[in-house]
Amino acid sequence: MEIGALNNTALYALNSATTKTGEILGVAMLSNQLEVSQTMGDSMIRAMELSVNPSVGGNIDVSV
Repeated sequence: MEIGALNNTALYALNSATTKTGEILGVAMLSNQLEVSQTMGDSMIRAMELSVNPSVGGNIDVSV
């Protein structure tokens, strides 16, 4: 077997492993971002639900 063929095989194996690791990392980051987005969405829905009550926050006392 030629040295060039071994070199190409080694490079292919390295790139394949790197690509798989990158894909795994990308999926993990996407999963984490999805959880954060869902949590923020739940918080926004809760804040909107609380703002429906017109008597909440209607009176502000600014006297010192």
